[in-house]
Amino acid sequence: MKLTILTDNHAAPGLACEHGFAVLIETGGKRILFDTGQLGAFDANCRALGIDLSDIDIIVLSHGHYDHTGNLADVLRIANRTTLYLHPSALVERYSIRNDKPKPIDMPEAAKRAIDELPKERIVWVTEPTRLTDGVFLTGPVPRQTTFEDAGGPFFFDPDGKTPDPIEDDLSLWIEQPEGLTVLAGCCHSGIVNTLDYIENITGQKRIATLIGGMHLSAASPERLDRTIESLATRNISRLIPCHCTGQIAAERFREELPYPVEAGYAGMVVESGKG
Repeated sequence: MKLTILTDNHAAPGLACEHGFAVLIETGGKRILFDTGQLGAFDANCRALGIDLSDIDIIVLSHGHYDHTGNLADVLRIANRTTLYLHPSALVERYSIRNDKPKPIDMPEAAKRAIDELPKERIVWVTEPTRLTDGVFLTGPVPRQTTFEDAGGPFFFDPDGKTPDPIEDDLSLWIEQPEGLTVLAGCCHSGIVNTLDYIENITGQKRIATLIGGMHLSAASPERLDRTIESLATRNISRLIPCHCTGQIAAERFREELPYPVEAGYAGMVVESGKG
């Protein structure tokens, strides 16, 4: 198994960074693209890293926000035999409202049109735990069981802020390996504790070889961050790689307080099974 971060808020020298996320997964002879970044960093980094998108087998959208779906239309045009996996709610109109100013945060119209134009047999609507290929699975919608986790921000379906958006379409992915699971999150609007609890309930597996991705803790309350760290500290995790929207404060506290290695993710980072 090999994961390559293609887009992140931080990047290796010579690569571009942006507020967005995309990861290439190569396992069992399959190539899976998890999210597509926001703007031009994705294409620039694919070129710099020599990543050929034409033979991508599967595209997964972790959820329908612009910073994870920005290059979807282009990728679907290039990878013209790929299958797209997403939750139906990924297509809805949605907003973030701060200081009474609504900001559209749904996926670009070009991406929505590209999905609408796809043959139906190339779209899988994910509403429950779903197998992608041998040893690779999506959570489907994650039950919100904890009392301290929320969607991570002022998210709404309307610009007036009357209808909260729980971001039901939030999906995470896991890969089964001999040394434990690799768990990959896009933004984890469901909450990282909810997500790990759900994956453990589904799989029965408590060993996590690598936990990687965005955890949307940049605006977390002190209580949420404290209780998240308390939960993560009790788990059998070998390596944690916070990315994207996790937030600097949360990432620093992870490094200081968790009893296992924590390494910040960045575009260009490669994670291989059994390797650093």
